[in-house]
Amino acid sequence: MMAAPVACVGAGLIGRGWAIVFARAGHEVRLWDENPGAPAAARDFAAKMLPELESQGLIDCTAEDALGRIHPVATLEEALDGAEHVQESTFEEIGVKRAIFARLDAIAGPETVLASSSSALLPSAISEGLEGHHRVMVNHPINPAYLIPAAELVPAPWTDPALMERTANMLRSAGMRPIVMQKEIDGFVMNRMQGALLHEAFRLVADGYASAEDVDIGLREGLALRWSFIGPFETIDLNAPEGIRQYVERYAGIYDGLSDQPAADWRGPVLDSIEAERRAALPAQALAERQAWRDRRLMALAAHKRRATDEIGD
Repeated sequence: MMAAPVACVGAGLIGRGWAIVFARAGHEVRLWDENPGAPAAARDFAAKMLPELESQGLIDCTAEDALGRIHPVATLEEALDGAEHVQESTFEEIGVKRAIFARLDAIAGPETVLASSSSALLPSAISEGLEGHHRVMVNHPINPAYLIPAAELVPAPWTDPALMERTANMLRSAGMRPIVMQKEIDGFVMNRMQGALLHEAFRLVADGYASAEDVDIGLREGLALRWSFIGPFETIDLNAPEGIRQYVERYAGIYDGLSDQPAADWRGPVLDSIEAERRAALPAQALAERQAWRDRRLMALAAHKRRATDEIGD
């Protein structure tokens, strides 16, 4: 039986990723975009990506079946007709978001969840004043959503908790791992954590302690190896014989001494230096090819983690 229909409103980089997520989980997906050519282009992308996912064992259906559930549509009304969930992925600007959500709220059925892929705009700012603001939330993915399962579910103060729970369960059934936030905050969870790390990374380069490449080595060949399957709290819990409390008692003072500096300036000479280093390592014209390489590596990692879970346990 096909799962309830989903409307993907906005068929660019983020929207096409969500279309793959929902289609592989059995949902009929209606793709709509203000740009008439975008939905067909998104489906073409899915047609190329789904066989690769199938070859890695990362979908539980055939690529052909999943692709058959993705349907470009010409009107917003057609996209929303009977949809249980709307995933909006339009331009990241508050005026654009408010305008499209006013249209969604007016057209969608009364039980339809309206979720935004926004990475920075608060759901209260998007939904303030809407008659159906109780059903609006942010569902922010990490790109590409079909390879990285974490997604942030963020409520406005007036979002119905039952709809948050319903959406979280839908995402779990689609293979995602939702971060169900209790209330909204600027940057949500992942950008706040990433921002703290990036501030320190920029500072280390700006102050001449390490190159951008050496900072990257520290993550990709060090911390990220553990963080790819256990998070920072479980990492430190396992890094002391008696667990997290002992870790904090032993090492918190070290970190206290590192956190009294102002945020690093990411602009100016340090940005020029880092950009020059990155473009020397990877010319701008090779970015798309490297992004495709990243996706294949993430597929291999996801396939490895699935096999490891089956063989070793979660």
